[in-house]
Amino acid sequence: MSSLEELKLELKKLGQEYAKIKTMPEAERKSFGEKLNARKSAILTAIHKQEEIAESVNIEPIDLTAPFGENTKPFKPTRGTKHPLTTELDRVAEIYRQMGFNVIEARQLDDEFHMFDSLNFPTGHPARDGYDTFRTSEGFIPPAHTSTMQYRALTRFRDHLDKYGQIAVVVPGRVFRNEDVDATHEHTFYQCEGVFVSRDATLGQLLATWQNFFETYYGQKLHIKTQPGFFPFTEPSLEFQIEKPKSLSGKGDGWLEMGGCGMIHPNVLRTAGINPEVYKGFAWGGGIDRLVMLKFGINDVRYFESGKLEFLKEF
Repeated sequence: MSSLEELKLELKKLGQEYAKIKTMPEAERKSFGEKLNARKSAILTAIHKQEEIAESVNIEPIDLTAPFGENTKPFKPTRGTKHPLTTELDRVAEIYRQMGFNVIEARQLDDEFHMFDSLNFPTGHPARDGYDTFRTSEGFIPPAHTSTMQYRALTRFRDHLDKYGQIAVVVPGRVFRNEDVDATHEHTFYQCEGVFVSRDATLGQLLATWQNFFETYYGQKLHIKTQPGFFPFTEPSLEFQIEKPKSLSGKGDGWLEMGGCGMIHPNVLRTAGINPEVYKGFAWGGGIDRLVMLKFGINDVRYFESGKLEFLKEF
């Protein structure tokens, strides 16, 4: 049996056939017209029956993808919200924009050169194994840190050294590590990389830049401290800590490690086509998930990737 839509379409096409009668020999018109009228009558009868059936059954469309029971009660559409990490990534980027930094997005699939070679990791260096990197069968690497973007940032904005006397870039992005997942560790999380180059860049400027970011993000004055660290792409290298924000602890006691930083290694600048005898730079990088956990008092990093609506609806 043809559907109601098909019958209506056939009726419409039949109307076009009536126009042919004017161009036909007079002897053929009567027979042709009678056939058209008979077909039209049959279509109209079928349409009438279809409409009667639909009216008597009164079938309402249902959503086969909806949870059980959703089709038995009135549908009340609700507005979704941004994922908390998306909201806070936008906030982080905006703070750095106000500080004069360009913002570019990191890649989610990279290669050996950007992950290690461009960052002064010697071939066979044990530090290459310290990042617990995933690898695809084709040899690509889901980046284990946003530092994979340093070479791209330096080369992309290299002309800014002549135009503005500096390179100032931050790179938020998703990173991946072969971690054992628990309340404080995830295999997928976000970082934000910062890169600054000028003729007179100093470690003091680096510390002031990052301190200003954290104070702006948390809305309060914060003390900072550093301790020696090691990264092949910075020299000297530091681990950066802030005092625990008062609004989160009630007292402001304790220190929190927020990431690594240091002066960009001359080899990294040289690889990017920048003369380290003329220009100096500093770089830093830290996790975004930890920022958000501290801000909202979230005690389990796994919530971010869980897709649990109970958690997401809180934001």
